[in-house]
Amino acid sequence: MDPSKQPPSHYYLKHQYDQMNSQQQQAVVQQAASMVVAEQQRQAQAAVAAAVQQQQLQQQLVALQKQQQAQQQQQQAAAALQGTASQQQAATLQQMQQAAVVAAAVQQAAASVYGGAPVVQQQTAPSAAAAALAAVAAPQQLVRVAPVGGMQTVGTGIDVNALQEAANREYGAGNYAVAEKHCLYIHQLDPKNVAAMLLLSSIYFQLKKLDKSLHFSSLAITANPMCAEAYSNLGNVYKERGELHNALENYKHAVRLKHDFIDGYINLAAALVAIGELEPAVSSYLSALQHNPDLYCVRSDLGNLLKAMGRLEDAKVCYLRAIETQPQFAVAWSNLGCVFNAQGEVWLAIHHFEKAVQLDPNFLDAYINLGNVLKEARIFDRAVASYLRALNLAPNHAIVHGNIACVYYEQGLTDLAIDMYKRAIELQPNFPDAYCNLANAFKEKGMIHEAEAAYNRALQLCPTHADSQNNLANIKREQGKIDEAYGLYRKALDNFPDFAAAHSNLASIMQQQGKLQDAVMHYKEAIRIAPTFADAYSNMGNALKEMGDVPNALQCYARAIQINPAFPDAHSNLAGIHKDSGQIPEAIQSYTNSLKLRPDFPDAFCNLAHCLQIICDWSDYDARMIKLVGIVADQLSKNRLPSVHPHHSMLYPLTHAQRLAIAQKHAQLCIDKVSQMKHAPFEYPSRNELVGSGLRLRIGYVSSDFGNHPTSHLMQSIPGFHDREKVEVFCYALSTNDGTNFRQKLMDEAEHFVDLSTMIDNGKAAEKINEDGIHILINMNGYTKGARNEIFALRPAPIQVMWLGYPGSSGSPFMDYIITDAVTSPLRLAYAYSEKLAYMPHTFFIGDHAQMLKHLTERAILKEKSGAAPSLDTVTVVNATNLEPLLTNSKANVKSYVREAEVVHGPGKEVIRTEVVVPVVEVPTTEPVKQMIGNGQVATSVVDGVNVQNGLAQFQTHTKAATGEEVPQTLLITSRQQYGLPEDAIVYCNFNQLYKIDPPTLDMWIDIIKQVPNSVLWLLRFPYHGEANVMQYCMDRGLDPKRVMFSNVAVKEEHVRRGQLADVCLDTPLCNGHTTGMDVLWTGTPMVTMPMETLASRVASSQLLALGVGELVAKTREEYVSIAVRLGTDREHLASIRAKVWMARTTSTLFNVKQYCTDIENLFYKMWRRYEQGLEVDHITDGNAESADV
Repeated sequence: MDPSKQPPSHYYLKHQYDQMNSQQQQAVVQQAASMVVAEQQRQAQAAVAAAVQQQQLQQQLVALQKQQQAQQQQQQAAAALQGTASQQQAATLQQMQQAAVVAAAVQQAAASVYGGAPVVQQQTAPSAAAAALAAVAAPQQLVRVAPVGGMQTVGTGIDVNALQEAANREYGAGNYAVAEKHCLYIHQLDPKNVAAMLLLSSIYFQLKKLDKSLHFSSLAITANPMCAEAYSNLGNVYKERGELHNALENYKHAVRLKHDFIDGYINLAAALVAIGELEPAVSSYLSALQHNPDLYCVRSDLGNLLKAMGRLEDAKVCYLRAIETQPQFAVAWSNLGCVFNAQGEVWLAIHHFEKAVQLDPNFLDAYINLGNVLKEARIFDRAVASYLRALNLAPNHAIVHGNIACVYYEQGLTDLAIDMYKRAIELQPNFPDAYCNLANAFKEKGMIHEAEAAYNRALQLCPTHADSQNNLANIKREQGKIDEAYGLYRKALDNFPDFAAAHSNLASIMQQQGKLQDAVMHYKEAIRIAPTFADAYSNMGNALKEMGDVPNALQCYARAIQINPAFPDAHSNLAGIHKDSGQIPEAIQSYTNSLKLRPDFPDAFCNLAHCLQIICDWSDYDARMIKLVGIVADQLSKNRLPSVHPHHSMLYPLTHAQRLAIAQKHAQLCIDKVSQMKHAPFEYPSRNELVGSGLRLRIGYVSSDFGNHPTSHLMQSIPGFHDREKVEVFCYALSTNDGTNFRQKLMDEAEHFVDLSTMIDNGKAAEKINEDGIHILINMNGYTKGARNEIFALRPAPIQVMWLGYPGSSGSPFMDYIITDAVTSPLRLAYAYSEKLAYMPHTFFIGDHAQMLKHLTERAILKEKSGAAPSLDTVTVVNATNLEPLLTNSKANVKSYVREAEVVHGPGKEVIRTEVVVPVVEVPTTEPVKQMIGNGQVATSVVDGVNVQNGLAQFQTHTKAATGEEVPQTLLITSRQQYGLPEDAIVYCNFNQLYKIDPPTLDMWIDIIKQVPNSVLWLLRFPYHGEANVMQYCMDRGLDPKRVMFSNVAVKEEHVRRGQLADVCLDTPLCNGHTTGMDVLWTGTPMVTMPMETLASRVASSQLLALGVGELVAKTREEYVSIAVRLGTDREHLASIRAKVWMARTTSTLFNVKQYCTDIENLFYKMWRRYEQGLEVDHITDGNAESADV
């Protein structure tokens, strides 16, 4: 998956505690614990004070009672003097006076005991814990106290108890006006009736008349300072006003007055949650349950709180206990489903949500929760069905419309998703989530302008909307506005520090900038926040792979797939690891899995195509190529990075413009990375002032392949052969020292050898090169493994050149020239290059074979004395730096194998006729050699005193000689018997990797083998898994499988030496053998080639023309077959051509490193003179560019 692509934001309510990181959460818990201890100490002190003051209150009440008795005696005396009516009026007046006195006294006492005015809290339905979890909470705990005892009447004869019961019934039915009327009448009749005051407090709270609610709660407290219920109701008022501190004080006081006050504990718990004191809230809920364990609603609320605190197992226990108490309690079933979903138990979550809606078919939240979990499980049809049931209950529910739109989006039904998001916005215009998700859908449709507008609208509605900031950043990044994207990701994380997707996306920018360590840190943070974030694992795997940490990258991809088996990107990335490790069947399987999950996944398809090319699996080849070319064309038309890598583009039927565009896209990636660095590319003073007279030209070779690599095999002697009076050579190594002689030779012979492998900052590496004053910097990697083209993008040298290591154009504006030749890169194809062409006079290719494989300069043919004269010189060959011990042995009969050849010689390319003499050593018997090979022995004696070593045992006897690091000092024998090749057959070979073969090439080879009797085709298991496909292809076209032979890949020295056993090499026109071509030509084996249009397809022609054997270069497929067939059927012609190749190895410029250095130094000076003169970079061809074109 594109790391910038994010799924729609979801609609789960989150409590502030959920958004805290672990340290913040721990701080909250510690703070809560300390506050609990402080509260316990305060409660103990308050209890002592209350006991003292309560005693004082009792004394005051006794005094008041005595005063009342005295007043009653006075009233009785007055009654005797007055009539009945006046007596009743006097009694009523006295009662009112007494009530006023008592009320004033109680108020005064209450003020002294409780410290003045009480305090406040909000209703508890839904509770704060429930809000944190989007779950349903217990109803509000408003307290009403019924009268105690039998019938209570007043002077009018009205039954107050009956009236109170009527008021309670009306309140319960929601008839607040009627209930209010009853209570006010009771209060008028009996102003000290606490039950009426409490009910009035509750009525006014429900009517949002908070001042009146507070007034009657206060009156109830005045009437009865020990009334816990009044304090609780007063707390509700304060909570509703937002005065949480006052609310808490009243709730706490309520439960101090009445230790078994369940409603008080519940209200206290809700208030504690509201201020973030979660552990004390848990304790308060537990206190309520201690007094009544069967309060299943309260236990469910406690479960909600524990879930919000991350204590999922404890929450699960609460919900199960609630269900045990009341199996029909649908809310607990739904809440338990939320826990299972949070624990990743998707199917258990689905089961519990389904049970909730079964118990309560009108349970809206449960239908929504069920739809959400089904959507996450990608069971889309059932998710939509659940959401539709929710809409039946609430047709204008905007969130449900938005969730249905999310399902459509996930299903790829983008148009339907857009319509549903618009409907959600229509129902709820100030809905930032819907705008954000609508923007996601617009982006998916390619409607980028509309997407940006929708994201910006979401941010207008909610400036801290992290999802919109993150997703808008994704667009900015795709537009190349990296700074804006970076800033938006940072803002998203400022607003929501635990935003896993934003961490992952920020990491991907850092990865793009080459800040791999920082990227991995943010990927790890994303995974810490979201342990099942498969994208983060996959993207971190990419970063680790880029850092060379393949084992951990592999673990990341495997973990991503474990989390989400339907994750196509992770399967594709895992396939890439397998592919790079040479595990091609495993790679093919993973790419296939990826494409099953996402059939239109271009990266997976193109990489699968390359894997199939590697093993010559050409099933549906034509259709595959058509689709691949279509993918590249589509991606280029949309200004996207193509899925075909530049290095692979030469294998496919693309146009030159397409290949160049692919390279240009990758060059732009380097430029983008550089643009994020602290400094801009280097600039230079006036060109005329850069180098003073007499100074040497400073040349810098940059490569990751200074070691045991084909590039070093080709050029390792060049630094030592350079003329130090003309040039000062710097070698900049991008890889660590592999401990080989190849590396050591370069370190010893380069005037300056600088290891940049530990300088992972490309900016600092470029600074180092610039400080060295390099005039011409050579890029030897291009887009091969280990390249650091960002260094070149910073322009550390005024002239920058492509050379040798990469067979194509860089497509970059920061590379000036490509060193090539007129055959490899004719001017008519100059448009295929972003660089200007700089021609070497012969071929741009070079090989160090004359130094590295000096023992193959000479050879002898070994045969039995009784045998016929050899018709082939390719059956049994002996090589050594000194053949004298064998040639001068008295027991050996040495003859000469003489062949005439016409050889091009000298600067004037004169054709001279010469004889090539190969010694033939006749020994009494070759049986010891055959036994040595058959028995796997290391060495044997062929004549007295002369031992020859089995060429297959080189690695066992002398490792460094086997790898080509040292020249062997023994007599090495190479025989067709060692490889199972027929001794009397014409052997055609190709030792390239099999990916260079395509169906037209193998068709030509099959035709050649069929036309040449007693001939075989010798290939390498390169890789092993390609053998069966090649064999099957040949058999399907009627070729006897016995005529196709495979050998294993060998180490360098044996790989080159065994080329002597082949009569002819058949080159691959699609992509020539480059180093392999040099290897086979060094053994004297002729190579047939056919140049095509790419650089990679024309190198062999350049090599052969430099060698002077242009007759081996075909212009058509028919001519290719004709040349190869003649070599196989005309033994004299074959011998003449082989003699010509053998002689030309040492007389032509192809393997002449010293001459090559002179030529390339002259080319460097031509580049520099143009620069000094202020001339623009242009082709350097010396006027004969077209003469050598083929």
